[in-house]
Amino acid sequence: MITEKFSKTTSLLLIATFALAMASTVSAAGVGEMDAETGLPAFLSDGVDDGLQTLTFFLFFVGYIAMGAAFVFFMSERSNVAPQYRTTMTISALIVGIAAFHYYYMRGVYADFGEVSVEYRYMDWIITVPLMALKFPSLVGKGAITDAKFAGLGFTGICFLGALIMIGFGYAGEAGLMNEILALLLGGMGWAMIIVATGTPWSSGLGVDNSKISEELMWSANALRWFIVVGWIIYPLGYLFSPEVALIDVDNGAEYMAVAYNIADIINKIGFGVVAWMGAKKATEVLAASE
Repeated sequence: MITEKFSKTTSLLLIATFALAMASTVSAAGVGEMDAETGLPAFLSDGVDDGLQTLTFFLFFVGYIAMGAAFVFFMSERSNVAPQYRTTMTISALIVGIAAFHYYYMRGVYADFGEVSVEYRYMDWIITVPLMALKFPSLVGKGAITDAKFAGLGFTGICFLGALIMIGFGYAGEAGLMNEILALLLGGMGWAMIIVATGTPWSSGLGVDNSKISEELMWSANALRWFIVVGWIIYPLGYLFSPEVALIDVDNGAEYMAVAYNIADIINKIGFGVVAWMGAKKATEVLAASE
C-alpha cells in the first residue's frame, strides 16, 4: 500500500513538473508575428504558401501536444501496472516528454523564422533513441536478455552504440560535414546493429531470447520490433529531402523532410510507448489472476 501511494505521488509530481516546465518555455520559444485573421504566423498567411508550410507548422504543433499528452498518460498509468513494469512506463514517459520539449522549440523556430531546425531534432534523437532500446530489457525482463556479446558489447552496449552511429552519421550528412550518401550508409549500419540485437518480428535477436519471453508479452515485444524494422524506415526517407543532402531535389525540401520526420516521430515514439503499456497491462492482469 505504501509503495502504491509512493508510486502515485511520484507520477503526479512528475506530471506537475512537466506541466510547469512546459509553461516556462513560452517566453523562450514564443511565436513570432501572427496574422490577425488566421491566427497563424504571418509568413504562412502571405499568399505564397502552397499548403506544405501550413502542414509543417501544424505537425510541429500536433507533435508537441501529442507528446505532452502521451507523457501525462504514461505517467498516470505507471501506478496501474505491476512494479516490475513501472520502469517501462517511466522510460515511455521520458521519451515522449523529452520529445515534447524539443518539438515545442522546433515549432517556435519554424514560427519565428520559417526554418526547420536540424539541431533541435538531433538533440532529441540522441537522447530518445537510446532510451527506446531500453524498452526491451525493462519490458521482457532480464531473463530474456542473453549474455551474447559482439565486439565485447552486450545487448545494451550494442543498442547504444548503434543509436549513436545512426544519429551521429545522420547529423553529419545533414549538416554537410561528410558525403551525404556515405553518411546514410554508415548510419544504416547503426540501425542494423539495433535490429541484430533486438531481433525481428520473425526471429530472436542476438541479445533477446524469444523462448524466455512470457506469452502475454510476446505480442508487445514483436510490435516493438515492427516499429524498429518498419517504422524507422520513414527516417531515411525524410533524410533524402534534407536541403543539405538533396538526394531528392525538390522545392521546399526542408518542409518535406520535416513532415516525414514529424510523422515518423509521432508514430514511433508514442506507438512504442502504447504497445509497451498494452503488454505491461496484460502481464499485470495475468499476475493478478495467478495470486
